[in-house]
Amino acid sequence: MPRVAIPVTQITRAGVAAPTEVTGDATNNHSVANNGRVILLVRNSGTTVARTVTLRIPGLTDGQTVTPKTVSIPQSASRYIGPFPTDAYGSPMQVDVDNAELKLIALGI
Repeated sequence: MPRVAIPVTQITRAGVAAPTEVTGDATNNHSVANNGRVILLVRNSGTTVARTVTLRIPGLTDGQTVTPKTVSIPQSASRYIGPFPTDAYGSPMQVDVDNAELKLIALGI
């Protein structure tokens, strides 16, 4: 199955309504259109353990794969992550989650 898209909500000076969270899909994972000015808001809705979001880094450096960026989200906490340079993270950017307790929002700045 294809990755589940996380829509990007553009922040404007006029203001925008809070976007709807996308529930983490640990089977198909996610993608987000990345123009280098995207911030992810990741919320761990679980109350027992930290969860992990993984940002894939495509391509090779000196012929070697690059280790993905992982961020631990404590239980009942949120983290803003980004922005993500397109030359490193690509577009679309691949976002993996370890559990459906993670809720995702993408914001364009």
